[in-house]
Amino acid sequence: MTFDGGIPITTAVPQRLDRLPWSRWHWRIVWALGVTWLLDGLEVSIVAALGPMLTHPNTLHLTRSEVGLTASAYLTGSVVGALLFSYLTDRQGRKKWFMITLALYLSATVLTALSWDLMSFMVFRFLTGAGIGGEYVAINSAIDELIPARNRGHTDLAINGTWWLGSAAGALLTLLLLDPAIFPESVGWRLCFVFGAVLGVAIIIVRRVIPESPRWLMTHGRVPEAEVIVSQIEQQVVRDRGTALREPHGTMTVHPRPHATIMTVARELFQSYPRRTALGIGLMVTQSFMYNAISFTYPLLLTTYYAVTSSDVGLYLLPFAVGNFLGPLLLGRLFDTVGRKVMISFTYGIAGVLLSVTGYLFWLNTLTLSTQMLLWSLMFFFASAGASAAYLTVSEIFPMEIRAMAIAFFFIVAQGAGIAAPWIYGMMIETSAASVFYGYLLGGGMMLLGAVLELWLGVKAERQPLEHLAPPLSARTPGSV
Repeated sequence: MTFDGGIPITTAVPQRLDRLPWSRWHWRIVWALGVTWLLDGLEVSIVAALGPMLTHPNTLHLTRSEVGLTASAYLTGSVVGALLFSYLTDRQGRKKWFMITLALYLSATVLTALSWDLMSFMVFRFLTGAGIGGEYVAINSAIDELIPARNRGHTDLAINGTWWLGSAAGALLTLLLLDPAIFPESVGWRLCFVFGAVLGVAIIIVRRVIPESPRWLMTHGRVPEAEVIVSQIEQQVVRDRGTALREPHGTMTVHPRPHATIMTVARELFQSYPRRTALGIGLMVTQSFMYNAISFTYPLLLTTYYAVTSSDVGLYLLPFAVGNFLGPLLLGRLFDTVGRKVMISFTYGIAGVLLSVTGYLFWLNTLTLSTQMLLWSLMFFFASAGASAAYLTVSEIFPMEIRAMAIAFFFIVAQGAGIAAPWIYGMMIETSAASVFYGYLLGGGMMLLGAVLELWLGVKAERQPLEHLAPPLSARTPGSV
């Protein structure tokens, strides 16, 4: 990247963005970016509910372990997508790539509806995951860089929580589309994917109004463009609020630097911020393993141990999804007031205890379907808030120029740790109730480990400007690193 004449430029772009009052403009950003998680949740919920039906002879006739394998293909795709698109997002901007990755996601979803066997289904699920992996890094970068510091925590948690609104919608949708009295089994499961993709087309239109991140432009030498976009945002906020804006406090000087590379990311993660890197790995791995293991195999457990029919699985996904959505929504503000460190360790810890207790009671055969769902919903109420805060943590505590690649690194590590989890837990469900208990005990122990790591290494990032948490590389004087 180059600056005008290679001369450092002083700007107030971050301060101007952080001092903005909440307005309709911010709500539009939340809607345009957050709705993707809603669609992803809708699709993953549909696929989870489809799992038992895909074992039937008139669908794809998969085994239970093959159903888990298709989930692993999706997770593998998300890892590859995060790696590839994070590099492009940090190099070429947030807006371009959250448009392209959305298009990939929607196209692959339609192709999934045309699957004819295990391999084709896995390939299309891989591509869908690649789109979502790219969306994840681009969207979380944009959210952090556009939302004021005082609102960043609960806004990020709420947006990530919309995934579970989509999950609830997907559960309701499967009650209709997977009902053999309405649609034949051979058709209904395909319509589920088509319906989700059609809904997503409108998002591309909505997303066009979102500007490029002024912070990204600033750190890549395009300060005049950043200033213009911030001025336009300020004008919209003034119109929305009907009041004048207060003057920003402070400025930042940015210096000419080359594009960040993989080596830059490695240096910052392991040399400049080793404790934060250890924290991010710990939080992301522990929650990812637990979530991937349980959420992808939840319907299999219902049909195997509670005699729930395939067409009714969606009904029992609703309380599970509601608990996951309400956790970030209701607890989110506490992460900005009480603080990240206290709330993350608390939510991880209580989720780990509840999951272990649930597994033990399941092993003893003392749970009914209702009490099983109640305990799961309560456990994921806390786990969802903690997991969303883990995603927030790794997106806000590293320098601007490597934000997307840093997010991708932790995402890849987490998903890599959890790729085999659905397949493993699928086999445990096929084996015995005791195996399920041991699996849940492992998942609970992982969450407790995450709680301990947060208490030890946690960063007090609440209400702090991104530039204070980790100064941009371009704010450092040349030759300082």
